[in-house]
Amino acid sequence: MTGAALALVLEGVCYALLPGAMRRLAGRMAETPPERLRWAGLAGACIGVALVWLERR
Repeated sequence: MTGAALALVLEGVCYALLPGAMRRLAGRMAETPPERLRWAGLAGACIGVALVWLERR
């Protein structure tokens, strides 16, 4: 739960401080092929799981 809350805080700060950059990023993501987004999401999830595992060791 804490991790999800921290992710929301970081995303909120990005939108508050850099709204133009976040809009451009969202536009670029909309143009990115779904397969590439899927692999990027999977890679991010795997890295996140690995970091949590390493932290709890």
